[in-house]
Amino acid sequence: MPDSFRTFRDPLLSLYQSAVTEVAKKIDQGAKASVASRAGARRSMTSTLPDIAAGIAEREYNRSTGGVAPVPRGDLTARELSKSGMAQVCAEWGFRYLKAMASRDDQAIAQLKDEFTAGTCDPAWFTTLEAYRSYLGEDGKRKAVPYVRAATVGPKTIEIKSNARVALMGDWGTGAPPAIGVLKYVAGDHPDLVVHLGDIYYSGTPAECRSNFIDPISAVLRTSANMPVYSLSGNHDMYCGGGGFYELIKQLNAAPLTQPASFFCLRSADEKWQLLAMDTGLHDDNPVTVAGAVTYLEEDELAWHCDRINEFSGRTILLSHHQLFSAFSPIGPADVQGKRSAVNPRLLKAFQQMTQTKGVAAWFWGHEHILSIYNPFAGLERGRCLGHGAVPVSVIDKVYEPLANLDETPSLLDQSELGTTGGVYNHGYALLTFNGGSCRAEYYQAANNGRTLIFDESFS
Repeated sequence: MPDSFRTFRDPLLSLYQSAVTEVAKKIDQGAKASVASRAGARRSMTSTLPDIAAGIAEREYNRSTGGVAPVPRGDLTARELSKSGMAQVCAEWGFRYLKAMASRDDQAIAQLKDEFTAGTCDPAWFTTLEAYRSYLGEDGKRKAVPYVRAATVGPKTIEIKSNARVALMGDWGTGAPPAIGVLKYVAGDHPDLVVHLGDIYYSGTPAECRSNFIDPISAVLRTSANMPVYSLSGNHDMYCGGGGFYELIKQLNAAPLTQPASFFCLRSADEKWQLLAMDTGLHDDNPVTVAGAVTYLEEDELAWHCDRINEFSGRTILLSHHQLFSAFSPIGPADVQGKRSAVNPRLLKAFQQMTQTKGVAAWFWGHEHILSIYNPFAGLERGRCLGHGAVPVSVIDKVYEPLANLDETPSLLDQSELGTTGGVYNHGYALLTFNGGSCRAEYYQAANNGRTLIFDESFS
């Protein structure tokens, strides 16, 4: 992954970025095997193609959301260009080919095949994109997700030790240096387990789940002990149909700590605390149709969560990828008066159903790539966004500037915003420490000069 990592909430564009990254690796592997490539230094495709693909994806995303985008040059052929120009032309061809496959446009597919045959793009482009057909469903969107139903899971809970230390990371699965840096700080805290709040980039393919999640976890976190690791379902995890994610969770932990589904319950041995993880990623597969996806839980999964809360005498903490509310990211379209709601109404309804008889101590989520520690809002005492795990966010984006025209704006606790380094907001994570009936939450950020504590709180 390049340091200038860019990602977009669009399934086709994310699949495209995944494919280009795979193409780049294959081209570089072929170059290493050739005698000519050993004669002199050359810039690797792994360092150039993903940035080219990100530029194309940004252009197409701006177009789809009403932004202004330059028109690509379609009159050049790879034979007329330098190596960097050839890479651009091949990447443009790759996007058009994947888009044609997604729309089931047989005429365009045939024309693009002829164009590829007449050109000089590396064969890895064609073979890789052909393989990506398997990620596209019959309607041209994503492949059907192998979601595990609540009836299959049953009343299973996963026991964790009493007084455990739990690290929480959100939107962490980039495989880029910032992600590795955050993981090293997590490892230094020696938690008893780690929970990822979702999103392995760009589209959660099996290869990305391996390179951007399993490999760094193994290399950094599990050097001396097989620490339990769990991962939630985010929208990017589902863009390829969830195959990589569902294979990942089978491999992360041996029985009896195996994660049974995209939702799960971690319950302390002393019955004082439980972490209830929800699947909000399943229904966020086409975000460009509205300003922000109004995702929701499956009804049988919601009933499962209600059962886990009602049967439990201790305190519950909710986990999800998507936010219940936000001051900074749109949720759903504006109404006829131009007003927006800060709250996801479908998740609010689920939350109210889950807390009819018992409250929850806190709800941690990701999705937005910042840290947000909110004051009480929408009936939730502690809403916390931990999406600052690894994705770079520029200070130009003014992510802490509340959206205009919200019907009601959630506010942050004082002095809880991320700092910045080199023009981007810092990355980080949270650490929960349970001690009998109390929990201490520490919120960290990582910068060039080390890790710092932004905020800490205790609740029971």
